[in-house]
Amino acid sequence: MNRPRKEMIAETRAKLIAAARHSFGTIGYADSSMDDFTAEAGLTRGALYHHFGDKKGLLQAVIREIDAEMTARLNKVSSEAPTRWQGFVDECVAYIRMALEPEIQRIMFRDGPAVLGDISQWPMNEGCIAALAGSLSRLKAEGAIIDVDTEAAARLINGASSHAALWIANSADPQETSKKAVEGFRALLEGLRTGKG
Repeated sequence: MNRPRKEMIAETRAKLIAAARHSFGTIGYADSSMDDFTAEAGLTRGALYHHFGDKKGLLQAVIREIDAEMTARLNKVSSEAPTRWQGFVDECVAYIRMALEPEIQRIMFRDGPAVLGDISQWPMNEGCIAALAGSLSRLKAEGAIIDVDTEAAARLINGASSHAALWIANSADPQETSKKAVEGFRALLEGLRTGKG
């Protein structure tokens, strides 16, 4: 039975992403070989070039996949909180704590910036800022936070949480650094609060 071309393309991409993700997450980007993950996926190097251009393009695809998973997890965290403010804080803190997870730590916060450059310039970053600004606008509308420019606050919170995650991921003692980062980040967020939310 012939399967639709679109389905076969999606399957090929998924196989390459899964093989690369496993390799990047366990041995790191620098030590990962394109031949190893094309062999693991049962595909040719030509398939990798066709779908992703090169190893860097494949890393970008892996990062997009992990980012989408992180976003889904963070949305769940905020939706389970008793108040919108608590949900906002919990979501930000959960993001920072994700830097302790080995795969996220290595791919998103160590190899990603080393290969793709400043995390604040990644394409998905604008979506994160827009989501934060939306949350802040809702909090502002219900009087839970002070009257602040929500885009400015979103950009500052995004930068602080990203840098906290990078600090943890590159620390000699990630657990201890995470505790310090979360405590400091909570204190920063409290400065926005009116006490009504």
